[in-house]
Amino acid sequence: MTTAPVSASTAQTQQQQTAASASQVSGDFTQFLTLLTTQLQNQDPLDPLDTNQFTQQLVEFSGVEQQINTNQKLDSLVSLGSSNNLSSSLGYVGLNINYLSSEFNFDGSTSVQSHYVLANPASINTIQVIDQDGNVVYSQAGATDTANNEFDWNGQETNGGTAPAGTYTLKISALDDSGAPITSTNTVSGVVRGVETQNGVTNLLVGARAVPLSNVINASLPINDATNGSTT
Repeated sequence: MTTAPVSASTAQTQQQQTAASASQVSGDFTQFLTLLTTQLQNQDPLDPLDTNQFTQQLVEFSGVEQQINTNQKLDSLVSLGSSNNLSSSLGYVGLNINYLSSEFNFDGSTSVQSHYVLANPASINTIQVIDQDGNVVYSQAGATDTANNEFDWNGQETNGGTAPAGTYTLKISALDDSGAPITSTNTVSGVVRGVETQNGVTNLLVGARAVPLSNVINASLPINDATNGSTT
């Protein structure tokens, strides 16, 4: 048996369905009691109605009501869990995080630190920084071993200019001896400016990027704050 992932939209839908079910059962039960009272008032004293049938219906109504109460409690737990997750994530605001991604935010002045690990040794490797329009703004040769290789970009373009603030993509193009491409695992860094949820997933906002909390590898104070001994 598989279960669907819980998201903000599905949680809200389930709450609405539970509320609608509770309202319907309440109306049906009121109608049932009215019908039962009318029948008892008009029954033939010499041939009374079978109470076992009414008892069974009352038991069924009680079971449905208990199930709805259980669903309401579960809906409350889901809402509480989402709220707690969002609140705890606020502790990342203002911190510098390293996260799994090839996309990063450049604020126009602060160097962006990134790392990449090649799946296999390469014979040649080229590192490219690509803007949101798909243009290569910077390119250089990269390391070819399988170590945790570092690449820092200060916004310098290949033509000598400085790239504007925005979202960029780090592309690692490594080839083996036969010319076959080699995959890489990339991590980039950035300072968290806020927190949001999208479809039940908690994201940290780094520039214009929404980074899933599950992609975060570590977090630390920005260099200036750490140097000054500041804490958050």
